[in-house]
Amino acid sequence: MGGNVLIIDDEEKLRGLLSRIISLEGFKVAEAATAKAGLKKLEQEDFNVVICDVKLPDANGIDVVKKIKEIAPSSEVIMLTAYGTIADGVKAIKNGAFDYITKGDDNDKILPLLYRAVDKSELQKRLYRLEKKVNKQYGFDSIIGTSKQIQEAVNLAKKVAPTDATVLLLGETGTGKEVFAQAIHYASSRREKNYVAVNCSALGKDILESELFGHKAGAYTGATKDTKGLFEEADGGTIFLDEIGEMNADLQAKLLRVLETQEFLKVGDSKTTKVDVRVIAATNRDLRKEADLGHFRSDLFYRLAVFQISLPALRERARDIEPLAEHFLGLFAAKVNKPAPKMSPDFLEKIKAYHWKGNIRELKNIMERMVILSDKDTLSSDELPYELKNMVSGNLNSFNLADVEKDHIQRVLAHTNGNKTETARLLGIGLTTLYRKLEEYKL
Repeated sequence: MGGNVLIIDDEEKLRGLLSRIISLEGFKVAEAATAKAGLKKLEQEDFNVVICDVKLPDANGIDVVKKIKEIAPSSEVIMLTAYGTIADGVKAIKNGAFDYITKGDDNDKILPLLYRAVDKSELQKRLYRLEKKVNKQYGFDSIIGTSKQIQEAVNLAKKVAPTDATVLLLGETGTGKEVFAQAIHYASSRREKNYVAVNCSALGKDILESELFGHKAGAYTGATKDTKGLFEEADGGTIFLDEIGEMNADLQAKLLRVLETQEFLKVGDSKTTKVDVRVIAATNRDLRKEADLGHFRSDLFYRLAVFQISLPALRERARDIEPLAEHFLGLFAAKVNKPAPKMSPDFLEKIKAYHWKGNIRELKNIMERMVILSDKDTLSSDELPYELKNMVSGNLNSFNLADVEKDHIQRVLAHTNGNKTETARLLGIGLTTLYRKLEEYKL
């Protein structure tokens, strides 16, 4: 089986005896005579199990358990003492020890205990690796970008994630709202339960109601059995309602009730169903304006908007375009078993200057196309689609002065990685004038 074991004990003879017994079982053993020396070894090497004496020359072993678990959370600690007491045993376990045995019994008990501790340590390590993989795929580590705009959004999401607060994600199509919703879920205490996503614009009213809340047998033609809805599937977890602004008014009322009472009626049922679900909603609409115009329930808007996070458009975070493009090139190249191509300076210049109306989703699609079509080690701008190769935002061939000015401002913004003060300086205009033009051109 094997594994790494560290023995911390100031009694050299006992340390040597334990080391020989454990080594003969195939374990790799390290020794330390003091708490300080033992903790230093833990920082330098990975150990499955630490066997630690309670009485050390420079520390109380029971207090050392906490420090061991801080340095190496997946290492299990077996406490060893000449004079065991129940009180010490309880405290050791509370501090994170795996078990606590008295010297003299250790020759009989240490090996079975050691094997169990190693099993638990390996399980902890596997769970840690799995959590790390999940976080890289679905957590905040999956959000690429160092721009101020995206980091502000990430920081807000990290603050709200541990709570049960309803979150409303705002942003243009393709800005990564579902990625944020997943990251919030996996950073919450609900991570072990289901994360369920539904696009509210993809289904008609009746189908969406049945999908969200479920139905009873006989509720409508074809409903032959009781069916759970997505809210029940997400019980204890999170439901992500994308394109919430497209939801029918009747369903808005039903959703409001769920948010207020955590109860709802299935289609065709007279008895309420209770759930514990966190709601994260997203929209590319101005919901406040829609509520003011009467197109969206204002009471639902205020319930959804407990905590709002606005996601920036890709053109507002130009410095993130290159790392995002590199990520997608690597991702799609791995899928087709090809080396990831590099990007030439002219290729980078074009993609940084482009308007990206479809945001990250559009960039992802273009990079997938690049991987499929190109056989070169380095991508050049000649291989880009026409709209990227020949224009910046779609108005290069326009004779309209406003179109040309808008394009030029976008190019300079891309050049300065979104730095508005530097953009205004290069354009030779005041910062106030730049902000007015950004608002005028909706940039």
